[in-house]
Amino acid sequence: MDLKPLITLVAIVNPLAIIPFFIHYTQGFSDAQRRATIRTAAFSAFCVISACALIGLQVLDFFNISLQSFQVGGGLLLLISAMNMLNARPAEDRPSESALEAGAEKAAMGHSIAVVPLTIPLLTGPAAMSTVVIYADQAKDIWQHLALIGYGVVVALTTAICFSLAQPIARVLGKTGINVMTRLMGLILAALAVEVMAGGLSKMFPVLAMR
Repeated sequence: MDLKPLITLVAIVNPLAIIPFFIHYTQGFSDAQRRATIRTAAFSAFCVISACALIGLQVLDFFNISLQSFQVGGGLLLLISAMNMLNARPAEDRPSESALEAGAEKAAMGHSIAVVPLTIPLLTGPAAMSTVVIYADQAKDIWQHLALIGYGVVVALTTAICFSLAQPIARVLGKTGINVMTRLMGLILAALAVEVMAGGLSKMFPVLAMR
């Protein structure tokens, strides 16, 4: 079984890096509200990954975008995400302070923030979506497509566990520990991004694949 898609997804989603945002958005929540937010965020992340795995290629066909171009663009997006992580920033672009305050206001008003912004774009932003589509194209049979959906389950469970243990993890790791984990995952993601871009460029320009 090829675990590279799973490693890439976990590195991009990186729920550990989202813990400070989760704590911020759920301040003042009751235990029941916090559990409901965790369930919704984890399930939404699974839905996004599954949708990209099942219909992502059809969306590309609809817009007449070649997979090679998408691979290069997606790889570049992954590389940018990796650079963010190497600077101890989460992979996806995060909300500004004003956006955080707006999210807090929505939470105070009783609106759910589990889907936006926790799931999209904090957990499963453009980098995660493009990664799933690229690996969906490499799937050779239905079982490999189902494996991608299974990886979505793993990512959802990882997210639920991290969010459920947000307070203890934040106390044990602290900001420094979370930054170290983010940088390590960023290094792994950078290597995977270069590999994805190289695959796309070699298909667009076959001469690059010649030895």
